[in-house]
Amino acid sequence: MPIQILPDEVASQIAAGEVVERPASVVKELVENALDAGASHIVVRLAEAGRRLVEVADDGAGILADEMQLAVARHATSKLRTAEDLFHITTLGFRGEALASIASVSRFSLTSRRQDVSVGARLTVAGGRIGALESVGVPVGTVVRVEDLFYNVPARLKFLKRDQTERQQVDALLTRYALAYPAVRFELFHDDKPALQTSGNGDSREVLAQLLGVDVARQMLAVSLEDEGLTINGYISPVALTRSNRREITFFINGRWVQDTALTAALLHSYHTLLMVGRYPIAVLFVELTPEDVDVNVHPAKAEVRFRTPDRVFGAVQRATRRALLAYSPVPPVSTSYWRSAPSSGPAIDPAWDMSADLRGLPAQPELTVAPSLDEPSTHISPDAILPTPPASNSPSHLPSGQIPLLRLIGQVGGAYLVAEGPDGLYLIDQHAAHERVLFERLMQSHGSLPAQALLTPVVLQLPAPQAQLLQNQLDTLSHLGFQVELFGPNTFRILAIPTIFSGGDPLAALRVVVEDFEEDETPLQTEVEDRIAARVCKRMAVKAGQILSVDEQRALVRDLETCQSPRTCPHGRPTMIHLSVDLLERQFGRRGSR
Repeated sequence: MPIQILPDEVASQIAAGEVVERPASVVKELVENALDAGASHIVVRLAEAGRRLVEVADDGAGILADEMQLAVARHATSKLRTAEDLFHITTLGFRGEALASIASVSRFSLTSRRQDVSVGARLTVAGGRIGALESVGVPVGTVVRVEDLFYNVPARLKFLKRDQTERQQVDALLTRYALAYPAVRFELFHDDKPALQTSGNGDSREVLAQLLGVDVARQMLAVSLEDEGLTINGYISPVALTRSNRREITFFINGRWVQDTALTAALLHSYHTLLMVGRYPIAVLFVELTPEDVDVNVHPAKAEVRFRTPDRVFGAVQRATRRALLAYSPVPPVSTSYWRSAPSSGPAIDPAWDMSADLRGLPAQPELTVAPSLDEPSTHISPDAILPTPPASNSPSHLPSGQIPLLRLIGQVGGAYLVAEGPDGLYLIDQHAAHERVLFERLMQSHGSLPAQALLTPVVLQLPAPQAQLLQNQLDTLSHLGFQVELFGPNTFRILAIPTIFSGGDPLAALRVVVEDFEEDETPLQTEVEDRIAARVCKRMAVKAGQILSVDEQRALVRDLETCQSPRTCPHGRPTMIHLSVDLLERQFGRRGSR
C-alpha cells in the first residue's frame, strides 16, 4: 500500500482518540477551557451519562464570532505563540486540540458572546464537518453542547462503561475541580437532576464540607508549606479516617489535576507505620511552583507532569503532610492493661457484642482473660460452662467438609486471638474474623426476618451527592438486611433502626462502608449485592482485634463459630483459625524420633 496523507476526517478521529476517551474527558477539557476564560460560574449537564448529551455553560470571556470556526480547527489556540511558550505555561489548555477532537466524534455546537458585543453566535459541527455560523441572542459566556458522543465511531462507543460508572467519573472530576477552585460556582446535573452544587464563595473548607460531607471535612487536617518558590497547601485525613482505595487522593499542580504515582507514593510514605495495610488516606493537595519547573506537555490528556527537580517536590510533599500528621496526631502512650487480668468486677460487655441471647441467663462470673489449664481445673469458672472433650466420633475425620470439632476454650491472647483445645490439637482463632463469620451467617440466614432494634435517637448521615445516590440505590437491600434507613433531605439519610445482632454498634460506620464499597468502578451482579453489603457491614460491626473479651464472650464466640456452615473463613476469605495438630506439637517438642 503506497504512503499517503490521511484525510482530515480520519486524522481528526485518530487525534480524538488520544484526548477523548469517555464523557468525563469531554467535561474535563470543556471545564478547563471555561476556567481559562475566567468563568465564575460553570454548569455541566449530562443526559444518559454523557452518551446523549454533555453540555458545559460558563460566564467567561467568550469567543468572537469571527474566531469560532478557527476555535474548532486543529492546533488553533490563543494560549501559545512560540515553542518557548511551552516552558512557561500558565493555562490549563494550550494545545488547541480539545474542541477539534470533540467535534470530530460528536454532533457539536458552540455558542458564545463576548462582553463587548451585543449579539452572540452559534456554530455547529457534525463529525468534524463545520456547518453554518448564525447570530443568536445569548448571555455573555460560552455554551458547548456535545450530542451523540462517538456516534460516528461505534467501536469506541462499545468501550464505554455502564451509566453509573460514567457518571461517577464525571462526579469525581467535578468534585476535584470544585475543590481546586473554591471561588468558582460549579453545578452538575444528571438527566436534569442536581448532583453537585457549590457556593463559589472562596471558602475552601466550606467546599470541602459540601463535597466530602460535614463529618469528613471536620476531621481533615490543614497542610501548609512554603519553600523558595514551592508552595503546598490543602487537606489530608487523620490516621483514623481512611478509605479502601486511593481514589480520594487528589493532587493539583499549578491548578491542574494530575495523576502522579510518585506524588502519591510520597504522600503514602508520610503515613508509613500509621495506617493499616490496605487502607489509604483522603487528600486534596495543591502544589504551586514556577512554570519553568514543571513540564505539563508529557501526556495527551495532560494528566501527568514532569518536574525539573522531582526529589525536591516529593520531599516537600512528605515534609508538609508528615508535619500535619504529627501536629494533630501525637503518639499515644503504651498501655499495659492488656497484660493484666481484668478487675474482679469485670468490664461491662460492649453492647455491640450481642453474641447470643442465652448468655443473659448465665450467672455472673469473674472476668478472666485466661481460662483454666487442662490438667488443673480452676474454681473461678463453673464446670458446667466448660465444654466436654468431644467423643471420638466427632473427630475431624468424621466431620463434614469445612466443619470444625467441638472446642474447649482455654483463653485469650494479646486481646486478638482465642486459644481452644480440640480432639486433634490446638486451635488459634482470630476473634475479629470469627465474629465476622458469625454475624454474616446470621444476617444472611434471616431472609428479612431478623428483628430490628429501633435507635433511641435516630442518627442522621450526610453524604456528598454522588455517594448519596449510591446509598439511595441500596436502601431496599439494606431494608431486607434489617436496617431502617430513610431519605431525610438532599443527600441526607436518617437511620431509624439496625438489626439486633448489631445492637450497640456504630450505624454510621456500617453505612459508610456500604457507600465506600460501591464507589468502585463496577458494581457486582445484582445477585451478589446483598452478600457484598452484608459482608462489608459485618466487617465493620464485628468485635475488633485488641478488644478484651470476658470468658463468657469468648466461650459464646467459639460456640457460635462451631455452628456456622463455613466456620474456617470470614466472609472475605480470610482464615478464622489456625490448627496446630497434636502430631505437629509433638514434633516441635522433639517427642517423636528424638531418642
